[in-house]
Amino acid sequence: RVTSIADRLNVEFALIHKERKKANEVDRMVLVGDVKDRVAILVDDMADTCGTICHAADKLISAGATKVYAILTHGIFSGPAISRINNAPFEAVVVTNTIPQEEKMKHCPKIQFIDISMILAEAIRRTHNGESVSYLFSHVPL
Repeated sequence: RVTSIADRLNVEFALIHKERKKANEVDRMVLVGDVKDRVAILVDDMADTCGTICHAADKLISAGATKVYAILTHGIFSGPAISRINNAPFEAVVVTNTIPQEEKMKHCPKIQFIDISMILAEAIRRTHNGESVSYLFSHVPL
């Protein structure tokens, strides 16, 4: 997936390989690729307590990244998440509004959200009418 996205954006990429001992516990994290003097964007499906993503941000800064952003589909942000984000080297943590974030944003100015209600509504409409949902991958409604 990373290669496909990087090719479409015409950018180079690095990735962080994580190995877990068990659920919600990362045993080892390895950076593959060069981030020195680059802006790094971490992309993930969700973040709960944010231990992994904050550890990844620290690893990127240690490897020479000039800035680190995170883009997440679902920001759960439970337990120590807000404190961890506030103390991490993120410029911003961008999430969709699949989960309300207003309360969390009051305590963490790094959190920003993208409203995806229009694309979800269009996906539902297309499904209901038997139309192509994959069309939305290349034609995002605004």
